[in-house]
Amino acid sequence: MEIGSKIRAIRKRKGLTIAQMSEQTGLSRGFISNIENDHTSPSLNTLQAIAAFLDVPLPYLLLEKKEHMKVVRKAERVYTSFNDIKIEHLTSQSGGLRMMHVQLPPGSSTREAIAHEGEEAHIVLKGTILAEQGEDSVIAEEGDSFSWNASVPHFVKNIGETEAILLISVYSEKGRL
Repeated sequence: MEIGSKIRAIRKRKGLTIAQMSEQTGLSRGFISNIENDHTSPSLNTLQAIAAFLDVPLPYLLLEKKEHMKVVRKAERVYTSFNDIKIEHLTSQSGGLRMMHVQLPPGSSTREAIAHEGEEAHIVLKGTILAEQGEDSVIAEEGDSFSWNASVPHFVKNIGETEAILLISVYSEKGRL
């Protein structure tokens, strides 16, 4: 982990000096320099003091680079399709949580019940959707939401006369489905 370089970057971005950090935290300048240069591993108590001084949550200092915020610019989004369903991937396709903007033309569906690992949450942004899972069935309209364990076969169909749009979040511990 490169905690020290992260601490230095935050300190510099906020226009703070090692002297100020030393004065406020009670840590020596040399010790702070060693931390920032990744020459020493600070204790949790020390990290808590530094986090408080920098006004950042302690867990943020402990995040690895791959765990930091991911941004997907509109121009960089990935588009896929399934049957006649258009899927715009709103988040990175790596990691455990994904979001998709899904467009279903009238009458389009998954054609058959599908299953995969994870959990799904849906909100109907436009249109009327038939959602089925096992013996459960619901007609969901604009503003309605539903969720399910995706390992149980599920089916979605646009039963309205206009395009339906869903916002879907999928969580899977294995990441990409």
